[in-house]
Formats: sequence, C-alpha cells, structure tokens
Amino acid sequence: MTPSLLSLLRKVDTPTVCNAIEVAQGKRGFNGFTRGTMLCSAPDEPAIVGYARTAKIAAVDPPTEPADVIKARRMAYYKYMAEGPAPSVAVVEDLDFPDCIGAYWGEINTTVHKGFGMSGALTNGVMRDLGDVPEGFPVVAGSVGPSHGFVHVREIDTPVTIFSLTVNPGDLIHADRHGALVVPEDVVDQLEVAIQKLLTTERIVLDAAAQPGFDFDAFSVAWSEFEKART
Repeated sequence: MTPSLLSLLRKVDTPTVCNAIEVAQGKRGFNGFTRGTMLCSAPDEPAIVGYARTAKIAAVDPPTEPADVIKARRMAYYKYMAEGPAPSVAVVEDLDFPDCIGAYWGEINTTVHKGFGMSGALTNGVMRDLGDVPEGFPVVAGSVGPSHGFVHVREIDTPVTIFSLTVNPGDLIHADRHGALVVPEDVVDQLEVAIQKLLTTERIVLDAAAQPGFDFDAFSVAWSEFEKART
C-alpha cells in the first residue's frame, strides 16, 4: 500500500471502497464486507485503514484456565498488537456473539492501542466509555454496553469472523460507520485509480442533479454519460 493510496483510503468512506473494488474487478459481486448494522464510536472521523491484527475474546463466563495462563495470553496479545506492521487495525471477535456483554473497548484499551500506533478497532462485541475514547482511534462495534463482564483473551493471530466477514491476520481493512470490508490482495495496486475513476464518474450524475431545472430528460442524458464513463 503506497502512501498516496493510504491517504486516499482514509478520505473516502467504506461504500466508496466497496464500489471501487468492483470497478477494479470489472464486475459486480464483491462480497467481502460485513452484514448488518454496526456502530461507530466516531462516525465523523476518517475511516479506519490498516492491516488486521486478529484475536478472539469472551466475557459472559469466567475463564476456566489457570490465572497465569490467562495473564500470559493477555500480555502476548498486547505484544502482538504493538508489533504489527503499520498501519494496523485490531480486529477482535467476541465469541459470545450475538449475546455479547463484555465491553473490551473502553477508555483504557482504546488509549493503549492508539498508543501502539494502531488505526482503530473492529469488533462484533461491545464498546463503552464513548465520551472518553481518544480522538484518532475509532471503534466499529456490534453494540454498546456498560460492563466488561469476565472479558479475557482466548486466541491470538487466527482467522476471525465479524458480522459474517472472515478476516485473516494481515488482511487490509477499511471500516467506518457503514461497517467494514477486506480489500482483495489482487486489486490493491489498481485501487487508487479505481477510486479516482469512481469519484469522477459519479460527479456526472451528482452535478447534473444539483443543477436548476433538472428533470428526467437531463437525468437521461447524464445517466447515459455516466454509464459510458464507468465501463
């Protein structure tokens, strides 16, 4: 991922990237995105962009493993998150889903992960402390709740599932208030051009529709130009 692509990805929303991937692939049908409604701690901040650092947690029931095992895995988790290639995104599956109760993402954890240089977090689980999440570290989560429950780390660096989206360690993530997607490896080198093409072609219809006197005939002309430009 080039610096210019990273900058562009942070400026556009996830639906734009979804569409641009289809432009790069030359067809409809891209399906590497989350399903259902997710919540964002900072809907007006730039999108979360980075390479996935994955883990699994649980919180409904107390851990059954020895305390020293749980502690060692917790510290291994933080080491793993701190040492990922930049930019990175914490992608954490809550195994209690859809009955998640433990808010792993609160003021302390978001501040720690931001301190590691991470771009944000994606989870099917719970977030809290919404007024205290640091600026520049958005969380896209499945729900909001007040308690951490018995939250503990179960796995590190394994494939996870977030709202029907499978994420593997190292996948390139784009996420915002609409949800999240995984950018296919084979389109990364085409994505910047595809986004620019998409933004340019969409202006054909958007600019026409904003003009005084816009009617069906004007729409028909604009739509014809739009379809020619996007093929």
